[in-house]
Amino acid sequence: MDARTVGLVADLTGVSVRTLHHYDHIGLVVPSVRTPAGYRCYTDADVERLHLVLAFRATGLPLEQIGALLDAPAADVLALLEKQLAVLHDRADQLRHTIKAVEELMNAHREGIQLTAEEQVEVFGTAVVGGEYEREARQRWGDTDVWRQSQRRSAQLTKQDWIAVRDEAEQLLADLAQAKRSGVAPGSAAACELARRHRAGIERFYDCDDDMHLCLAQMYVQDARFTAYYDDAEPGLAQYVHDLIAAAIGR
Repeated sequence: MDARTVGLVADLTGVSVRTLHHYDHIGLVVPSVRTPAGYRCYTDADVERLHLVLAFRATGLPLEQIGALLDAPAADVLALLEKQLAVLHDRADQLRHTIKAVEELMNAHREGIQLTAEEQVEVFGTAVVGGEYEREARQRWGDTDVWRQSQRRSAQLTKQDWIAVRDEAEQLLADLAQAKRSGVAPGSAAACELARRHRAGIERFYDCDDDMHLCLAQMYVQDARFTAYYDDAEPGLAQYVHDLIAAAIGR
């Protein structure tokens, strides 16, 4: 039976050693062989479980739920894979639509044509620019002052403003991930500064008090889509951001 070290599995699968160690620590993918020298190694079955985890992760499932699915006493791996395959096919269809839309937009730029707003929607569809989330948000908060405030402030942002929003969000995500890796403790001065920056980004769009900030933090660990956004940058980051925000406001 072949057994591979964590470094070899990382090279083979493209999953970082840090992530593999995290999966081992939480019991999600645990190397099942120990060599005479004391090294923990992965069997072929262990690597297959890792690929199952990656397949589920690709559809946004949180790690805890993935572990529960794989460890269920009557788990039917084939049935689980069939379900995931159907979800991935749906996503592939959406991606193909997006690729086609981008190609059409590129062609328009090559020809010096500015597409109208209606033409852009026709090409991209609403889902490409967050339509799914916008519809959901409108259904949940459309009658609130927060929603109306967000709509007003968003409408006032220029193209350069949106670029700044994107760049700041990317930098904050990187800094949060680095803080977690460095062991910055929630409640510390450095952690509270990160929480302040997080709130400042939100307040570009609407006023955010302590209760609202904590509500958002809870959503990061309860909604798989938000969890995936953070955890894809650093395993366990969504929970860390929640704890960082909660500590900063004294909850």
